[in-house]
Amino acid sequence: MSEVTVQIRYHCAELERLCYVDGKSDWIDLRAAEEVTMRAGDFHYIDLGVSVRLPAGYELWVAPRSSTFKNFGILMPNSPGIVDESYSSDEDVLKMPALAMRDTVIHVGDRICQCRLMPHQPHIVFEEVESLGHNTRGGFGSTGKR
Repeated sequence: MSEVTVQIRYHCAELERLCYVDGKSDWIDLRAAEEVTMRAGDFHYIDLGVSVRLPAGYELWVAPRSSTFKNFGILMPNSPGIVDESYSSDEDVLKMPALAMRDTVIHVGDRICQCRLMPHQPHIVFEEVESLGHNTRGGFGSTGKR
């Protein structure tokens, strides 16, 4: 696998440095860089304490961790969030938009979301046709619950 370099500036000395969780995932956990108290229904941009400079041709996808709602009762309303390579100054600090569904407290260092580096989508040409030439599989949501 090839390597790509992402420049990173930490704005919070208390945060663990970004790294892979060995053997578990190729997503990288992001942590809260501020103490946040939210009441049910509150919205807040939670500071993640880092700014990044992405290489040309890449974007950063940010999504909640699978345990974020269970542990903190927050949703990321724009999930996934996409950070493009132009968001790259020292002042362009990553944040997680959070909507609280219950009262909650998030502490500095809590793992609240995750990210991965993705190449830009190739240029797409849409070709209009009269038929796609395949049988229906039953419509949207047709595969059932199990």
